[in-house]
Amino acid sequence: MNATSGGRRGNGRDRDTTGRARNARPRDGLGRPLPYGADGVERQPEGVVRSPEETVTEAQALLAAGKPFHAHEVFEDAWKSGPEGERTLWRGLAQLAVGLTHAARGNTTGGARLLRRGAGAVEEWAAGAAGRARPHELDLAELASWARELATVVEREGAAISAVTWAPRLRGRRG
Repeated sequence: MNATSGGRRGNGRDRDTTGRARNARPRDGLGRPLPYGADGVERQPEGVVRSPEETVTEAQALLAAGKPFHAHEVFEDAWKSGPEGERTLWRGLAQLAVGLTHAARGNTTGGARLLRRGAGAVEEWAAGAAGRARPHELDLAELASWARELATVVEREGAAISAVTWAPRLRGRRG
């Protein structure tokens, strides 16, 4: 057992080697816990420091693969390790990814709320970032529009959506 993989301790709780709580249960592509011993998708390691380019590239690949929960973890690492002036941006992007996660799981109310909260956060960051509407080539206006559209769809339909079909393009439309 190592600090990132976690393990079951005598008290029945998952802990890493330093004693911090870590859920070692396998998870599906939407981050839902599976029974111990089940085959799950590979978890994102926690606390990885990536460049903004690496963060966006990794998160986009996970979103395109229908793994928004895992993309949220990548954004969360950037939020916690990035420069102070960008933390609100990365937190907003993490909220968008977790909103997509909830919408894909069928939690339409929570998904819509998080999508709108994330849209507001990235717009607020862009408004205060004087001339940085496309930080790290991210199309923040398009992401906010996507999030609000999806929030409306999940509320109207009241059912789980496809995370692959609704995966956003972080850097906007190309072509």
